[in-house]
Amino acid sequence: METIGIIGAMPSELADIRLKLGSAEVKKISGFEFFVNSRNGRTIINACCGIAKVNSALCTQVMIDNFKPDCIINTGVAGGMNADVKVCDMVISTEVTAHDLDPHFLNDYPPFCSVFRADEKLIETAEKVCAEFSVRSFRGRIVSGEAFISSNEVKADIQRRLEPYAVDMESSAVGHCCHLNEVPYVSVRCISDNADDEGAMSFDEFEKISAKRVADIVLRMAEIL
Repeated sequence: METIGIIGAMPSELADIRLKLGSAEVKKISGFEFFVNSRNGRTIINACCGIAKVNSALCTQVMIDNFKPDCIINTGVAGGMNADVKVCDMVISTEVTAHDLDPHFLNDYPPFCSVFRADEKLIETAEKVCAEFSVRSFRGRIVSGEAFISSNEVKADIQRRLEPYAVDMESSAVGHCCHLNEVPYVSVRCISDNADDEGAMSFDEFEKISAKRVADIVLRMAEIL
C-alpha cells in the first residue's frame, strides 16, 4: 500500500503520531487539516475529524476524494462493551454499525447495508502489531452513536441488541463511508473506560495512556502494510 489514511476524532488521538512522523505538509480542505508525510516510500495522511458521525463521515469522504488512500485506519479510544475487554486493551473492528439508528433505514434504503465489514488484511496487521507490542487485543464489532456512553442501563441495552466489543462515536461512519467508496478500512481502538456509570472518571484517567498506546500501534501498522 502506497498511501495510507489515518483518522482520529480528537487531537490527543493523533498527537503522538504527528510527533513521530515529524514535519508534515498541511493541506486545509473543507475545514479539515490533512497532515501529509512521506515515510519509507509511503505517503501517510492523518486528519483530526472531530467528534461524532457527521464529522467523521465528512472527513473520510474529503480524504478519499483528495488523496485516494489505499486504505483508511480509524484510530482512537473507545468504551469497553465486552466483559473480557479491559481498560488499555485493544479492540480491532471486524465490522461496525450504529447503535442509535434503526438498521431498517439502512438495510431497506441506500446503501442497503447497516453493518460494514473491516478489511481482513488490515485486521490481521493490527493483530500482528498488537502481539509485537505485547498488547492484548480482541477482534469484534464496534458500534457508534451520538453520545458518550456512561450509564450501566444504556450499556446493557446496547450489549443486548448488538453484542459489541467497544463503543465510540465515529467508527461506524468511517466504515460506512469506506464501504460506499470501496476503500479498505479498519478501526483500531484502545479501551479508555468501561462505558458504565464510572465511565467519565475512567476516561479522564486513562484517555492519554490509551491514546498513546493506540497511536504507537497504528503508526507501526502504517510502516508495515
